[in-house]
Parts: sequence; structure tokens; C-alpha cells
Amino acid sequence: MLPQTPTVMFAHVAYRFAERYAARGGQLPVIEVRSLDELEARIGEADVLLVSGFWRNHLAKPGGRLKFIQSISAGVDQYDRAALAAAGIRLASAQGANANAVSEHAMALILAMARRIPEACANQAQRHWRGMIGDLTRREDELGGKTLLVVGIGRIGGRLARLAKAFDMKVVGLRRDPEKGAEGADEIHPMSALKAQLPRADIVALTCALTEETRGLMNAAAFAAMKPGAALVNVARGRVCDEAALITALQSGRIGQAALDVTADEPLPAESPLWAMPNVLVTPHTGGETRRYEDNVLDLMEENLARLRRGEAALFNQVV
Repeated sequence: MLPQTPTVMFAHVAYRFAERYAARGGQLPVIEVRSLDELEARIGEADVLLVSGFWRNHLAKPGGRLKFIQSISAGVDQYDRAALAAAGIRLASAQGANANAVSEHAMALILAMARRIPEACANQAQRHWRGMIGDLTRREDELGGKTLLVVGIGRIGGRLARLAKAFDMKVVGLRRDPEKGAEGADEIHPMSALKAQLPRADIVALTCALTEETRGLMNAAAFAAMKPGAALVNVARGRVCDEAALITALQSGRIGQAALDVTADEPLPAESPLWAMPNVLVTPHTGGETRRYEDNVLDLMEENLARLRRGEAALFNQVV
């Protein structure tokens, strides 16, 4: 059980949770830490923890003060659920907090590839006015009539489907349980249909959670099944994609382009070939990082604190 006035710890290298909490009129005692060392040193002072990348499973200690973790991220693969349960710590994800932001980012990446925006930025930096082009393969493209395969139709994937439909794209969706609905896609299929659906897609967008079932989902066989010259967008998790197989597929021309907001290792190592590949667009896992993100997560935290105070068993976005 939480105390009547729990102490909340915000743990993130850059996000301004304490500032936004105060601006919203928050009344609970607050601790803000900016490093893993600070988190480890002071976690014993917190009843409630907002965290994501700093979390380490050895911090879940039976008999400790910590009783509730509100994850800052939608993904929760970094948490050992059994360890949290054994320590009596509840966990809720931030699923949905960044649905608008990440789906818009995915659409922006799709548009950037189609309209060759990275090339235009490079030309601008060099003060180069590109002339008219006869080679059709080097021209900008249109999205209307193209097929987008959304791998993981949930909050993010469903909104991406609706955005793509506004550009007159055909949208095919995959989800673990198709009975939950198409969420705006023209068709919905089980995740097991991936290999069958890949040859249809001009663009494949990964918006699924990282689980044991989705780890390495886009592997060499999957890239071989894609339509030649098709594009990949990954706004899910880096390890949903076999990065070595992706690099090979791009270098060989088996697929045409990739736009990645996530990579297997983050930050992306300086020696990675992805940095210098002309057919790759990389953004540094910023798809969900908007001016509204802190408030979106604080809304979830406050809802869950209210439920815990009322003694309710179910949390919003409950994981443990």
C-alpha cells in the first residue's frame, strides 16, 4: 500500500517531469534524478518511480519502500516482471502516451523517403540547386495507390493506418489477435501472415512491441520476401529487426530504403554502416519526444495513483 502522501521520484536524463508536475499544481513530495548513479543512491527514498532507460532489475528489492513504477515508455521489456511481483512493486506502462507522436513521426519518415527530403537537405547545405531528372528511379514519388503494411496494429499502428488512408494508401495490418479489429486498415491479418503479406507492400512499418515473438521478426528471410525496392520504417524497437540482415538487404539493393527511429544498440554506434548509407534515414529514438510528452505521462501516473489510493486492483496499462 502507498502511504497517504507518497514521495515521487522522476528519473530521466533530460525530461522535465518535476517542472511540469509543479506547473500542474502537483502537491506530492518530489525527487528528481538525472543519472543511474543518482537513482541507485536515492531509490530508497521513493514510494513511486517514473523511469524507463535507467531501470535496472536489481533495484526491485523485497521489503523496500518502492511500491509503484509508472514507466515513462510504452515498451516494458527492460523490467523483470517476476522480480517486481516478488518485491511487491506494481508496474504500469505509458502505452498510448506517445501514440499520436510516434504515428505522426512514422508518417513523416514515410513522406521524407517518398519526397526525398534528406537529399534536399544535403543539397541545401551544399547550396546545390538540383536540376530536372529524367531517371524515374531518382525522382520524388507519390503515396497514393501504394500499399503500406503495418506490423502491429495497436494504438500507434492504428493511427498510422488512418493517417496513411488520408494519403490514399492501401493499408494492410497485422496484429496478434485480428478479432480485436482493423483499426482503420483495409485488411487485418494475424502476425503469422507476415511472410505472405510482405510481397504486397511498397512500405513496411514496424509499430509492434518487442516480445520474444517479435524479436528478430524482420530477418533475412523477411527481407527476401519483400517487394524489390520496397522501404522499411521502424518506430517499434531496434531488435524487432535483424540489423545485420537489414544492412545486407540495403547494400544489395534488395530493399530500396529504410527509415529508422530505433536501432539495436542505442546510441547507434559510430562505426555502424547505417550512418553513411544514402538510402537510410536515422532519427535518434525521438518519435515520441514532443513538447506534450511529460504531461501525457503525468496524466497516466495521476490516474494510477488515484486507483491505488482507492484500493483498486486494476491499474491503467497494468503490467504487474
